[in-house]
Parts: sequence; structure tokens; C-alpha cells
Amino acid sequence: MKNHYNHLSSLPFLKSAFKNESSVNDTNRILLWLKEQNNKVQVKINKTAFSKLEHWSTATDKITHNSGKFFSIEGIGIKTNWGGKKEWHQPIINQPEVGYLGFIAKEFDGVLHFLMQAKIEPGNVNFVQLSPTLQATRSNYTQVHKGKKPLYLEYFQNAKPQQILLDQLQSEQGARFLKKRNRNIIIKVDEDIPVYDNFVWTTLGQIKRLMHFDNIVNMDARTVISGIPFGEYEPDIISFFSFLGYKDDADHVKKAFLKSALIKNGGIHNVENIISFMTHLKSIYDLNIEKIPLKDLKEWVFTDKMIHHEENKYFRVIAVDVEIGNREVVKWNQPMIEPAQEGLCAFVCKEINGIMHFAVQAKLECGNHDIIEFAPTVQCLTGNYRQTKEGALPFLDYVLNARPEQIFYDVLQSEEGGRFYREQNRNLIVIAGDEIPDELTGKYIWMTLNQLYIFLKFNNYLNIQARSLIAGISFI
Repeated sequence: MKNHYNHLSSLPFLKSAFKNESSVNDTNRILLWLKEQNNKVQVKINKTAFSKLEHWSTATDKITHNSGKFFSIEGIGIKTNWGGKKEWHQPIINQPEVGYLGFIAKEFDGVLHFLMQAKIEPGNVNFVQLSPTLQATRSNYTQVHKGKKPLYLEYFQNAKPQQILLDQLQSEQGARFLKKRNRNIIIKVDEDIPVYDNFVWTTLGQIKRLMHFDNIVNMDARTVISGIPFGEYEPDIISFFSFLGYKDDADHVKKAFLKSALIKNGGIHNVENIISFMTHLKSIYDLNIEKIPLKDLKEWVFTDKMIHHEENKYFRVIAVDVEIGNREVVKWNQPMIEPAQEGLCAFVCKEINGIMHFAVQAKLECGNHDIIEFAPTVQCLTGNYRQTKEGALPFLDYVLNARPEQIFYDVLQSEEGGRFYREQNRNLIVIAGDEIPDELTGKYIWMTLNQLYIFLKFNNYLNIQARSLIAGISFI
């Protein structure tokens, strides 16, 4: 009965994932509509000085909003027995509130659609990106900013249990946020609801298709989409899906990803082995965090214009003035994090025993809620991967030297534009052959896509970079 319910609850998602066009909105039309949304909204983003920030205080040991809400920029000292660097100082975003990242879903012509918002964030490289229906911190939706209440908030606040299709707490960037989590939620409505000017209905297949364009689907949408379950099926049922959905052998990799997503058994490690692998690492590695005044951070320089590392690497804390025409508040200023360089996040995948596996890295980041999370095979965000010494980082050289026919996914994706200033990272999925061994060592383990979906159901297992890549996997 449990498996039967699993099939019933996940089948609408799977059906929507196989629809890369919609009877409601054409994908090319959505791209054109996004450009129109961008053109008609006035956006002004200018860097400023910390001393000119209104409603923010830099007089204390940290940068805080005068309301005591939203977020603060604080200094921390880290001590760990993980990796080559055992101690360091850095600024970090402290935003203890749990916000909403939510989609409203509704069926049109028997296919589940998701209501997406064309949302402008001050840090977006291209201003307008597709976001969830609701994307709001607690300070936003309780109107601490004295602006308008976010659209559609009441649908989530009043949702009945039977309407909730997905409900998870998921982490944000562990190197930039201190133990930050958001509620990732999808609710279904049956009634007609108003669709405002900057909202659009899309299928799941369309969203995944749009993720193959640079900086179109924002980070908050990607994290929610990544957690969508597709169920578990017997091999003969998966073969039937493949028979219906694929026309020729050119679709082999997509077919392999579908099989990896839907098959429960067949991974070279079972779920208990993977939990033991992670538990062992958490039991032998320590992460100790101490609050330190920003101006006392070692190797960091605090000026009125920015906080930066003395070698100008990692990232900078800056201040910006923002004016955006269609937000709940149209004018404000705030601190933001600006990267020192573009990053790289990549999964290396390989078919083992006929099932596609992902080389998953266990990674400690200073802001992690529970020390270690599963990360992509390669994750280079704080350092410059182009200057990394050859052989110094496992799999990096392999990914950078991948042949075109090995690359399944290669796109620039933005990080969260409300806190990060014009940060985009190259996202890659590379298909490996026998040159990568079936046995991984150290902090790496092979997992199927179905196993990754299992761990996505629980808090603090998969980091946001891994989730972003998983969201982009298309079956068609």
C-alpha cells in the first residue's frame, strides 16, 4: 500500500516532467515574456558606503538592521580537523529566520503546472529571473519593511495537509550563511486563482528545459524543484516509460537518468551504507565556530566601502543602493556578498552495473547545520579553480578536460540574488567511462539519482550546489 501511494503521489510530477511544452504557455513565448518583464521595470543598483546605509548599523561588532530582523553580517573564527586549513576567520551572513520558497501547482489539461514569478533581485546578473510563486523571508512576509505583503502568501499559510505535495527544510550556501535554512514547499490548488502580470504557468519539463539557458531559473526555484519525488518502480515499468518517451539511442543518457531516478535497488551502495559513510565522517571531524567582531578578523580588511580579504580572494562584503519598480518595497539599501571570481560546480556520473551513478563528495563548510553535507563531485566557489594547481583537487582536471560528447549539462547559474551580488557559477554534469574507477576513496561515494532523492527528503544532507545540479536533470 505504501508503494502504491508513492506511485500515486509522484506520478503527476513525472507526467509534468515529460511535458517540455504546455497547452497554457509556449516555452519560447516564456523566454520572450521574460525579456519584456526585464524591459519594463526600472532597476538601479549602485554600490555605496557602509556609513550611508539607512536603517543599518555598523557601530557594533557586526552589521545589523535596526529592526533586529532580516539578516546581519558577522565575523566568525573557525577551527576544524578537516582538510588542509585547520583555522581561519571570515565574515558570514547570519539569517536565522526560516523563509518560504514555495510553488503553487495546478492541473491544466491533466498536466501539473507550476506558477512561476518573474522576479528581480538586486544581485541578479540579468535582473529578472524565474522564481517560485512565493519567495520571502519571515521579515518580508511579516512586513517588517513596512511594504506590501507578498502575493499568494495566504495560499501557503492556509494550505490544508492534503494540498501539500512537498515540504522540506533545506540549507543554503554553507560557506556564506551560518546554519541558514528555508522551507521548500509545493501546494496544489484546484480552484481558479488570479495570475498577476509577472507570473506564468509552466510544466516541470518546461522548467527543466529553461534551466539549460544561462541565468533564467533562479536558485530558489532550483532548490524546490530538486526535491520533487518521482517514485520508485519495477524495472519492467521503467522500460515501459522508456518505450513511450524515447525515440532513438541518442536519448541514451536521459533514459539512463530516468532509470537511475526511478529504480529503488541496484546502486553499488545501499542507503544504510551511505548513512554509515556520512555518520563515520561526522563522528571524526569537528567544526567549532566562535563569534568575532568584524573589525578583529585576521587577514580581512574593513573599510567604509567593503570588507575584503587582504589577498583580494574568496569574496567581499559590499553595500548597495537599490531601486526596483515592482517589489513590495521599491527603494532600499543593504549589505551584499560579492564573489572574487566565477565558481564551478560539477557532477561526474558513470553507469555502473547498468545504472547511472553520481560521484558525490562529503564536504564540510563552516556554516553547515550538521558539519558535513553531500556536495557535487567538484565544488569550487571560494577559490579560483582556474588557478588551482594540477592534481590538487580530485576530479577538477577531469571535468575541465571533458570532451564535448561527455558533457550532458553546461550552464551558468546565478546564486541567490537577494544576498549575493552578481554571482554566477558554471554548472556541469559530465558522463564518465571506465577511466573513472567503480570504487571511490576518501570523502567520495557513488550514489544513484533515486538515492539522492531519498536523502533530499531529510534536512541537511544535500547542499544547495548539489540540489541545483539535480534540478537541471531532464528526462526528455
